[in-house]
Amino acid sequence: MTTPQSLHAEIIAFCKANADEALVKKYSRYFKEGGYDAYGVSYALLQDKVKSILDNPEIDLAFIMKISRLLIPGSKYEEASFALMMVKAMKKHYKPETFNEIGDWFNIGIRNWAHTDALCSEIISVFLLKNIIDYKEIGYWKLGMNKFKRRAVPVSLIKLMKETWKVREYVNFIEPLMMDPEREVQQGVGWFLREAWKIEPLPVEEFLLKYKDTAPRLIFQYATEKMAPAEKERFRRKK
Repeated sequence: MTTPQSLHAEIIAFCKANADEALVKKYSRYFKEGGYDAYGVSYALLQDKVKSILDNPEIDLAFIMKISRLLIPGSKYEEASFALMMVKAMKKHYKPETFNEIGDWFNIGIRNWAHTDALCSEIISVFLLKNIIDYKEIGYWKLGMNKFKRRAVPVSLIKLMKETWKVREYVNFIEPLMMDPEREVQQGVGWFLREAWKIEPLPVEEFLLKYKDTAPRLIFQYATEKMAPAEKERFRRKK
């Protein structure tokens, strides 16, 4: 009988057996702020291993949520990746209580932008798009101590916004993050605003003008990335 503990040990052994220092060196440059300590297992191998795990009829969402509690706190990058990939594959079985447990992952081990963004775009967005939870349920994340949980708020809304086109509503929702001091949060906010601007420019531009002399410039760097040079000039800070 497979247990979360035995599968966890199997995954760790698999990662050690397929470690590649060259891949670690290759991808570490994308994590200048830290949070990347990896075995160096290729994505293709991870996919194949996840598929073989999920082929086991004993493995259901409840089992995966249990093993995720062992994988997410792991120090190596691939451990959380396994949890994300397995939970993503179980999206047909999501329930509100699944979301509540996933929200706690930030407290036990989500520690870099890549896992945050994968969690938001591939998992949390499903809860929002399927109306399993209302987007306002992530509102309290904006005030959290964990910077990646705060980043998750705007990033999680991107796919929902593209589906609903409620640009002004969601822009107002993320407003408390406009003065966030953390780089990773600023990047997430800027990314969200860039995507919102593509859908409906006017409310985004009004919002950016409101903050152009006070909010971190990194937000504006991302938010105005797709604008023409003349358009960007409107959002330069006064000297």
